[in-house]
Amino acid sequence: MRRLTRWFNLSETAFLLSPTNPCADYRVRIFTLDREMPFAGHPTRGSCRAWLSTGGEPKQQAEIIQECGAGLVTVRRDQGRLSFGAPPLIRSGTPTNDELAEALRFLGIEPCDVVDAAWIDNGPGWPGIRLASAEKVLF
Repeated sequence: MRRLTRWFNLSETAFLLSPTNPCADYRVRIFTLDREMPFAGHPTRGSCRAWLSTGGEPKQQAEIIQECGAGLVTVRRDQGRLSFGAPPLIRSGTPTNDELAEALRFLGIEPCDVVDAAWIDNGPGWPGIRLASAEKVLF
């Protein structure tokens, strides 16, 4: 799956599989070019839409249960719209000084513009960085 993902050269590739958990309707594995992610939001909705459009029949009409690396994710279907609650965080707390410095370098943000930072990682590995002003976000 990882080799195929690299060949596609897309930011994320999702593979739909039969579930291993009897509560799930289907299973998804999500890959980026360099790793497998336990969860990601856009692939969750897209995979559910693809599964339904190819004839997938959920055990319950209003809720579809997706199995992924982060566990079971409930996807709700209401008037053709799909929504879901994100799975629990797998990493939280304050990033180390080195982790924050790397993120700030990547984003081009000065340390003096940071009000707070915390991991908000439920799969993709994201730190949340609160800045002093909206202007700094828009820069």
